[in-house]
Amino acid sequence: MENQTSSTGKFNSWFAVAAIVLAILFSFILYFKVLGNPANFQGDNIANHPKEGNYLGIVYKGGLIVPILMSFNLMVLVFSIERIITITKASGSGSVNSFIRKIKGYLSSNDIRAAIEECDKQKGSVGNVVKSVLYKYEGLSKEAGLSKDQKLASIQKELEEATSLELPMLEKNLTIIATLASVATLTGLLGTVIGMIKAFAALATAGSPDAVALANGISEALINTALGIAASALAIIAYNFFTSKIDDLTYNIDEIGFSITQSFSAGTK
Repeated sequence: MENQTSSTGKFNSWFAVAAIVLAILFSFILYFKVLGNPANFQGDNIANHPKEGNYLGIVYKGGLIVPILMSFNLMVLVFSIERIITITKASGSGSVNSFIRKIKGYLSSNDIRAAIEECDKQKGSVGNVVKSVLYKYEGLSKEAGLSKDQKLASIQKELEEATSLELPMLEKNLTIIATLASVATLTGLLGTVIGMIKAFAALATAGSPDAVALANGISEALINTALGIAASALAIIAYNFFTSKIDDLTYNIDEIGFSITQSFSAGTK
């Protein structure tokens, strides 16, 4: 299980790097090729204002911070999908609650072999942890050289070690989502401030107040704030959702671990 966890960890690390790089590249290509299409601007010139009602051109005028914010939104989406797949796989096949009930039933009848076979059917992180502890349970049941307390301590240690091997896989990339939740808002504000500076600087050099130009400049600058808030909101929702799911899985593992410990305690002298 350690080799499998190590391989999965390496894959997740490479996936994270590739996802970030591809998201940035895709966002810049979209920014220059689609949003920056001359057809989106008056006179088919990107130096002019966007055509009336053309939101692609308006977003393009937000500046080079825009593709960075677009990549943040894309990263949140990609890593959220990746976490959904990983956590769903970790839950195994079928209902986790049903799996817990079956394991408790087998433990109450002291049918360890059937419980292990049920873990093979369930698969996933929950099944892997329970299977590892059940093997320890089965081995200690035949061990005569240890006291009851030593056997219980050994089972508890096996549960903790098995859980510690599975949890990092579940929590992988959540740090990236959490980071995006805070960085996206600040980056959006930075883009807005830069846009406002440019808008007022252009107004100052124009010689006479131009309300239309100022309004356009402000609206284009605020595009950054909108994109930043959108990425931050999505990241916060995703992070809280996934941590809640991981907490549920951890609770289920602890529940089965407690049942195994109680069963062993009741069945040994």
